[in-house]
Amino acid sequence: MMGAKLKVAGWITLGAVAGALTTMQLQATARNTAAQLPLEELQQLAAVFGMVKSDYVEPVDEKKLITDAIGGMVAGLDPHSQYFDKKTFKEFREGTTGKFVGVGIEIGMEDGLVKIVSPIEGSPAFRAGLKSGDLITKIDDTVVKGLTMDQAVKRMRGEPSTKVLLTIFRKSESRTFPVTITREEIRVQSVRSKIVEPGYAWLRVSQFQDRTVDDFARKLEEIYKQEPNLKGLVLDLRNDPGGLLEASVAVSAAFLPADAVVVSTNGQIAESKQSFKASPSDYLRRGGSDPLRKLPEALKKVPMVVLVNEGSASASEIVAGALQDHQRATIMGTQTFGKGSVQTVRQLSPDTALKITTARYYTPSGRSIQAKGIVPDVVIDETAEGNVFSALRVREADLEKHIASGQGSEQKDEAREKAREEARKKFEEEAAKKNPLKPLPEFGSEEDFPLTQAINRLKGKPVVVSKSVVERRAEAPATN
Repeated sequence: MMGAKLKVAGWITLGAVAGALTTMQLQATARNTAAQLPLEELQQLAAVFGMVKSDYVEPVDEKKLITDAIGGMVAGLDPHSQYFDKKTFKEFREGTTGKFVGVGIEIGMEDGLVKIVSPIEGSPAFRAGLKSGDLITKIDDTVVKGLTMDQAVKRMRGEPSTKVLLTIFRKSESRTFPVTITREEIRVQSVRSKIVEPGYAWLRVSQFQDRTVDDFARKLEEIYKQEPNLKGLVLDLRNDPGGLLEASVAVSAAFLPADAVVVSTNGQIAESKQSFKASPSDYLRRGGSDPLRKLPEALKKVPMVVLVNEGSASASEIVAGALQDHQRATIMGTQTFGKGSVQTVRQLSPDTALKITTARYYTPSGRSIQAKGIVPDVVIDETAEGNVFSALRVREADLEKHIASGQGSEQKDEAREKAREEARKKFEEEAAKKNPLKPLPEFGSEEDFPLTQAINRLKGKPVVVSKSVVERRAEAPATN
């Protein structure tokens, strides 16, 4: 059973970036900690600690020295292993559960201001009447212009039942007005959907969190209520950094036969050597009921396109790879991030934990995605004019200390490096002219070029393929 697997493995995470996600072991783990310790090196560590403590120019915090030493040891392994102190562990858990205390808006930046992309349904911001497209000019007494997105987010989050005053500029009405909002616990919506046109639906998963599978099943039920004879579905995984392993297995399982392999993992310890099938026993938490049980049988056969890009990582790549290998969907977009490693979170104390890479994962045909990614069946540009931001995005193979795929060495991709440098120069030139490049349209909007091409594909219409494909040569399929 999956529950048993998860209990052994700890919190299994497949996220790509900070806030990257998992499944968890609540007792502290001491695995062979006393075995074969290198005494000479540990004596050196103690000697350095003593010298820093006694000789450094000013007094140092002993606990911080030890924490920094642990952090440095783990950070030296690979880009995804991490030591969590009290603060970072709290942030990690918020990302995994999709819960935090705030006002309840998805945000972006526009002209140096915070733009509300979407208020989260039922949140304090939603109830206060804030709308998509509203700009936040001030948070309490702080002017937003000049703040980073992270700084703005920190000012809007806080303790439950506290108040925050937002000053809103609504372009459509050319007016500025204040709104006082009481913060409360927010549950992030990681799944969105809409009927694009009669017979064709769009379903977006932005992250694989605790509630994702329930939300995913509910959105699919709503789609089928509106369109009982659905002709085509677009599963949008663009910029989805990954998340919980069992959530990616469940999302794949919704479209595959129960005996189909979704993903396998392999590593040094026994629990890293596993295979996960599209069956409830492999994705359900212990004691949970199957959220997919009510979904219509037609879902296993409905024509599908999966949209991906360089920001689609890990759990997203598991879903795309499984549906590609089983020839269940056409993968469209750009080559994915390439994070084919599994992290397990082991709790060290009530407030600290270690996130450590424990396995590589493999698609059903045995492909490692590590530092390679999924190459789409049909490569599509970001816009009708070509790729704007694509070349600037960093992928796994660009990260320092990334682990190898184990299926052949990765090559340095000079073509991609050159494309990134050219894109960076273009950004700098436009910024110097005070003429910033127009942001990409919102995913799922009428201006969403890749979505339009995906719908064309499902309808059998011509598709505008990429004008400037840049693939890592080591990652492209071999040709005979």
